[in-house]
Amino acid sequence: MKKSLTTSIAIFFITLLFSCGGKEDPTPSKTPEQIAIEKIAGESGKTWIVTGGSVTHKGLDETTEWTDFEITFSSNSGNKAYTTTNNNNLFDNSGSWAFAGSNYDKIILTGNQPAADQEISTSGIGNSNLNLEFNVPAPVNSRVNALAGDYRFELKAK
Repeated sequence: MKKSLTTSIAIFFITLLFSCGGKEDPTPSKTPEQIAIEKIAGESGKTWIVTGGSVTHKGLDETTEWTDFEITFSSNSGNKAYTTTNNNNLFDNSGSWAFAGSNYDKIILTGNQPAADQEISTSGIGNSNLNLEFNVPAPVNSRVNALAGDYRFELKAK
């Protein structure tokens, strides 16, 4: 009888141990917006470069004029920012960015340069590719007129 009671108590405590321990709370699933942000900006910022990619303007290959271009997207506590280098006066040096709509496949950059306030389609997003496509409308200003037209940037992760 004493052996049976000891065995029962041991089984009870082993069952209790396995039922309480070892289980972790499931990680909450990410929203579509969080997933889209991570693809563009990574977890702590992501830099995209032309090297290994290409740039077309009005259907013509202009990659050689953009070889040193970089754009970095970041998102921290809801603040989405970007910086650029060697932007050929098409993009601002820095500003903020936001999704255009709820499909998370288009972004809008703030700033004063021609690419600012344009709806930029994003595609090919993965760990190492980002395509940006947009149109700069032709304004009255002749300096910006040279920058008008359709653009396609095929960027690679740095």
